[in-house]
Amino acid sequence: MALPSVARTPTLPEQALSPTQPLPYRSFPAAPVQQVHAGFDAASFEAMAEQLVQGHRVPGMAMAIVHDGRVLSARGYGVTDVVQPQPVDAHTVFRLASLSKAFAGTMAGLLVNDGSLRWDSHVSDSVPGFQLIDEEYARQVTVTDLLSHRVGLEAYNAFDRDIERNAGYHQVVQKLAEAPMRCPPGECYAYQNVAFSLIGDVVFAASGTFYDQAVQRRLLEPLGMRDASLGLDGLRSSTRWARPHVRSRNGWVSLEPKPTYYRLSPAAGVNASASDMAQWLLAQTGHRTDVLPAPLLATLHAPIIATPGQTHSGWRNARVNSASYALGWRVFDYAGEQVVYHAGAVQGYRGLIALLPGRDLGVAMLWNGESNVPSGMLPTILDRALGLPAQRWLDVDIDFGSDNLLADDDAPASPAAGVSSSSSVASPR
Repeated sequence: MALPSVARTPTLPEQALSPTQPLPYRSFPAAPVQQVHAGFDAASFEAMAEQLVQGHRVPGMAMAIVHDGRVLSARGYGVTDVVQPQPVDAHTVFRLASLSKAFAGTMAGLLVNDGSLRWDSHVSDSVPGFQLIDEEYARQVTVTDLLSHRVGLEAYNAFDRDIERNAGYHQVVQKLAEAPMRCPPGECYAYQNVAFSLIGDVVFAASGTFYDQAVQRRLLEPLGMRDASLGLDGLRSSTRWARPHVRSRNGWVSLEPKPTYYRLSPAAGVNASASDMAQWLLAQTGHRTDVLPAPLLATLHAPIIATPGQTHSGWRNARVNSASYALGWRVFDYAGEQVVYHAGAVQGYRGLIALLPGRDLGVAMLWNGESNVPSGMLPTILDRALGLPAQRWLDVDIDFGSDNLLADDDAPASPAAGVSSSSSVASPR
């Protein structure tokens, strides 16, 4: 069944990219890098994290902050497990959930640099069994479409419920042939985990190396991410790892980590520590050009398709003027400054990462409890870096020359379409 042509979803000004052409290398808006605000102090954010774990808002946290090519902080806070507590340190490993998507985009970009892949390579050339409800549309889907969630599927998070019910990846991929389409590939946005993970098959076809091994060899090892791994076995084999926690009437309850979204390795398969995330932030802010060339980073971070729904909740409603998706990253206009961002969530784990290219700043936070409270730390840090007036994002007793900060609503985020609120979701929409 063929769908009628629809108007192309607008991208940010001067960033319109054809889905059928290779992505050109693009730089951030031409402007000199500015220093963070004079009052920016990593120690104050470390004190916030300490208060969050001491107040049992979350069992444990890991946080990394880098600026100007230096690691300002890479520490752990709280405990790995409320039942058998061990302190979280810089090398305690957490699940990254959908923060993994940036690794997938970066891995594909390395293969483009090698010349073994193109951004406009068709997925069906690498995955001959790939089908959509319309055969012509299946032939049109490109690498760029996968990584920017522009496959054209009608539903967000299509077939995540099947993954949560322990279905295998290849079994679920076959169901894409039944999924209703909202638009031709490249012309509209709908966040996906299953379809996104097809990039793993593309990487294998282009490199002859299984996706997890390729990421380990091309990214984790050369960047010195020594605690990082992929998959459930990688998590469990870590010297120290943080167990997932959910709330009960009596407080936090630790669980066994679910294997479900590990089956979608490009979408949600990476594990890492604060030490690892510091190295990842340095690389993504342009300080490891031996591994990630600057032109590649500019391409990965360039906005491709508008995602206006990302501006409507919590701190984003107050600070984000416009939102887009790039290649495994979100891109926000945050109070007039470009922020490259992603969030992640699976059962018992949450995480956030943000790059502030105009200030050469990177921040990553991981925690092992189903709470939205620590998310208020991110806008607090960004506001402080930009010298914006203090807002009440977080309820910890830190004096920023204004009132104390009040937490975001701690209610669970609204589930994506087709996903129940009790399900393990690989990323917020």
